[in-house]
Amino acid sequence: MSALFTPLELGSLTIPNRIGMSPMTRNRSSASRAAGGAGLIVSEDTLVTQQRSAWPDAPGIWNKAQAAGWKRITDAVHAHGSKMYCQISHPGRCAHPETPEQIAAGVPVYAPSAIAARGGKFYYFPGTPGYVTPTEIPDPAIIIAQFKEAAVNAKEAGFDGVELHAAGGYLVHEFLDSSSNKRIDKWGGSVENHTRFALEILKALREVFGRDVALKVSPNMGMPRQETIATFGHLLREVNKLNIAYVAFLRYMEIQKEFNT
Repeated sequence: MSALFTPLELGSLTIPNRIGMSPMTRNRSSASRAAGGAGLIVSEDTLVTQQRSAWPDAPGIWNKAQAAGWKRITDAVHAHGSKMYCQISHPGRCAHPETPEQIAAGVPVYAPSAIAARGGKFYYFPGTPGYVTPTEIPDPAIIIAQFKEAAVNAKEAGFDGVELHAAGGYLVHEFLDSSSNKRIDKWGGSVENHTRFALEILKALREVFGRDVALKVSPNMGMPRQETIATFGHLLREVNKLNIAYVAFLRYMEIQKEFNT
């Protein structure tokens, strides 16, 4: 147990211990999380664009006002001796056109290809509809630029690094998976092209944070086993060349459970 309380080099940082608080989607962010003395805290899923998924009050980092709000949190975390990463994401086809934030954004629900996700419920507006057929992103480079801008805002907000959310069926994961990405341009088709979007985002994030960039993936969703191994094997080999801080793995497990609404 004593090893848990020894320092650890993580990217360009040295965190005071080997205890981390992983991201939790609770539609809130609280500096009280630092009170336990975790060496590293990763924020909950934080959006890089004004599009909304099934979580009504998920935080964002796409503008300066949000960065200013986050600065109060990172200052408090640092005061407790902890470091903090911002987990950044784009909902992709998990957004819905009738959510207030999506309407305010004035853009369609975007995805690599016009293929709807399965299931989905949006409890916080009437009708609890499911996912819709998204609009194919005309130029993924525009979204990459949004991720980079979010990283700039995160740095101004005092975060020590960023973690790219490429799991859970959100946009980056959608590009990786052949069941949601049927593109025939340079962003789809081959293993190299399926991984291009994630890798280009990581390179853009590195321009802002250097080595203090992380990646979260969930390889066991969507594709057949051999295709999954080929795609994520290539991704991780290329990520290793980028010399980022860490890679977090999320295991998908289907849980049969009824939730009260």
